[in-house]
Amino acid sequence: MTHQRMTRYARAALGAALIGGALAPAAVASPAAAAPAPAVSCESDRAGLAAKMSKDITAALKGHRSTTALAVQDHRTHTSCTLRPAQQVDSASVVKVTVLAALLWDAQKTDRRLTPHESKLSTAMITESDNDATTELWDKLGPAKVKGFLKAAGMTRTALDAKGAWGLTQITAHDEQRLLTLVTARNKVLDDSSRTFVLDRMREVVPEQRWGVPAGAPGDATVQLKNGWLERSTHGWRVHSVGAFSGKGHDYVITVLTQDNKTMEDGIDTIQAVSKAVHKDIGPATR
Repeated sequence: MTHQRMTRYARAALGAALIGGALAPAAVASPAAAAPAPAVSCESDRAGLAAKMSKDITAALKGHRSTTALAVQDHRTHTSCTLRPAQQVDSASVVKVTVLAALLWDAQKTDRRLTPHESKLSTAMITESDNDATTELWDKLGPAKVKGFLKAAGMTRTALDAKGAWGLTQITAHDEQRLLTLVTARNKVLDDSSRTFVLDRMREVVPEQRWGVPAGAPGDATVQLKNGWLERSTHGWRVHSVGAFSGKGHDYVITVLTQDNKTMEDGIDTIQAVSKAVHKDIGPATR
């Protein structure tokens, strides 16, 4: 990664630290060493694929100090992999997909379309990771409506911050995968129009934020993603990436959440190592 790219990430990270209108505590100590990782667990209907993915993801994590939680689901081969799927971590900007989904879910209940202003804020929130836009939508929704969406979505392990900071929402790989599934497949929670709105915005994330789970993705796959990054005084950098890969025979979703990173770049490197292994194993489409 070049110095120029890292400088852009650093500037973006300063913006991401502005959570709910207040600056997150600055790092004052080195992050704790990551705990020994449990085994990556995979299942698949395709012979040999589960064992291969478990081996390849484990190898990809070797040498990285990040404490990593992940979940992978490939609907085409009925393959899934998990690591620490129930571990809660600070969401950082990954929660912005939840905010948008909650906004659309709430609008559906009264059969209304988003206002032009809501649409503008939503676009900035996802494509540019705009924190001010997120705060305005978060305040508009309020905790009751967000919790209502989480309940309807079955995201039972996601917990809001007691002081209302959206970036400190506690998320899990399991629940992020649940959200990605709701966004990518027909369901009773989000209608087709809402799902299309979310995916369209995730598809248009600005180039400088298109790191993470797209690393190693097939060139013919349509990529929808959202990343998050935040440094705090404990557990160092949280760096997360979630994405959906579709079109041309592709139909899978990836969530990688990391903390205990000494630098933001460390978290990105971990996520991209895992993502490359996943794409290599399940990315090639059957024609």
